[in-house]
Amino acid sequence: MATVLSVSGSPSVSSRTAKLLRHLDTRLAAQGHEVIPLDVRTIPAEALLGADFKHPAIVEATELFARADGVVIGTPVYKAAYSGVLKALLDLLPQYALTGKTVLPLVTGGSTAHVLALDYALRPVLNSMGAAHIVQGWFTLDKDIITGEDGGITVAPATAEALTHVVDQFSAALGSAPLLAAAG
Repeated sequence: MATVLSVSGSPSVSSRTAKLLRHLDTRLAAQGHEVIPLDVRTIPAEALLGADFKHPAIVEATELFARADGVVIGTPVYKAAYSGVLKALLDLLPQYALTGKTVLPLVTGGSTAHVLALDYALRPVLNSMGAAHIVQGWFTLDKDIITGEDGGITVAPATAEALTHVVDQFSAALGSAPLLAAAG
């Protein structure tokens, strides 16, 4: 099937966003996709903040984006927008790094007051980077992601159902992406 790059834009080691993405990665892998996780927080700060395009970690991240058929972008909301660490990485990628790719945007936050960050902050930058198809994204409240003592997560039932729907739509869009590319 497709190669999916699953990008967590959270700067936190104990990130609900990253845990949610890794949880969703298992569904995509079960559907036959090769899933490559990327936690932006693991890229050295000096490379991100110093805009070191030649740093091996930046070169590797750029190659991962180039290799992917689809990209899941997950971020917590900070100040009504996506995280700064995610912004730093996106700024270092080629302008059209998402050209020809199907993208699933996911946002987490503490309050529904931040739900518009998905469409008014994250979606425009993904569009400007040339994404071929940005599927319906989803905003998940932090309280709907429950971390267990084992580090695993449980997602509130209504949220789990909605996330299953958007992930399955993304997976279906990936399945049709090669057909659309070949016909064009």
